[in-house]
Amino acid sequence: MALTAIIEAHGGPEQFKLVDIDVGTPGQGEVRIAHKAIGLNFIDVYQRTGLYPMQLPHAMGMEAAGIVEAIGEGVTHIKVGDRVAYASQPPGSYTEARVMPAAQVCPLPDGISFEEGAAMMLKGMTVEYLFHRTTPIKSGDTVLFHAAAGGVGLLACQWARSEGITLIGTAGTDEKCELALAHGATHCINYRNADWADQVRSLTGGKGVDVVMDAVGKDTFEGSLNSLKPLGMMISFGNASGPVPPFDIGILGKKGSLKITRPTVFTHIGDHATCQSMAKHLGEKVLAGDVKIIIGQRFALKDVAKAHEALEARETTGSTILEI
Repeated sequence: MALTAIIEAHGGPEQFKLVDIDVGTPGQGEVRIAHKAIGLNFIDVYQRTGLYPMQLPHAMGMEAAGIVEAIGEGVTHIKVGDRVAYASQPPGSYTEARVMPAAQVCPLPDGISFEEGAAMMLKGMTVEYLFHRTTPIKSGDTVLFHAAAGGVGLLACQWARSEGITLIGTAGTDEKCELALAHGATHCINYRNADWADQVRSLTGGKGVDVVMDAVGKDTFEGSLNSLKPLGMMISFGNASGPVPPFDIGILGKKGSLKITRPTVFTHIGDHATCQSMAKHLGEKVLAGDVKIIIGQRFALKDVAKAHEALEARETTGSTILEI
């Protein structure tokens, strides 16, 4: 049996219920993992609230690290006893142990702790696809990144610095701006105290940025478009402030023939080989010291509701993990 956090209805953090679940044995293409640490992400909030609806009741969580206890037939890239980490569908990582599809479960290098593994996979592979698989970005380019002091943001700041990319961040407090700067952001704007879109234009000599990476959504969408140079790319990859309302696509032409995309990490990692390649690239970045995994908050699994409250209140910095 494994202690597991589930929800039976969409809503607030109070919907979490802790239950003991029979873990079972892995079937064809599956693996059983004993978790050592569990990661939290904003997609978990979207699923809990119903913004991304799920068939309920359902276990929650998309990310964890642990040890392989058993494998089913056809699983060849990992073996019993291996250290592994994953960010993967279906939800169900908020648990002591689980059986799940093995294709997106990745070897965890010995030089990376279980806590770091649980904190880095979804956020780190998101940063990997943002910088390498969405639109061409090269050394010398300029990127605007919102929520630069968050879990994805601090990784993005470091990733950009390691590749010679200018990153202009935004954050909601001066302290968070200082944190982003300390982790590689070239500039960081406190969006609560400034017309940040005008400041972005000023920092780029009036030209605008090559790429915007925006996981905030509704509150930053228009300003993000206004921050782009002609032919620039808007990457909208999250909805922390709510979903972007419908808009007139003609506005992209009026603002300089802009481009826009709405990717998800799950499309990229849906292919087994691509997922393993992305995880390997991320691990290499961490082992080389280019990227340090910042764990800002730790909660016990039984306190998952408190963890979600902190995440939604934007009281967190870096990554948040649940400890077993």
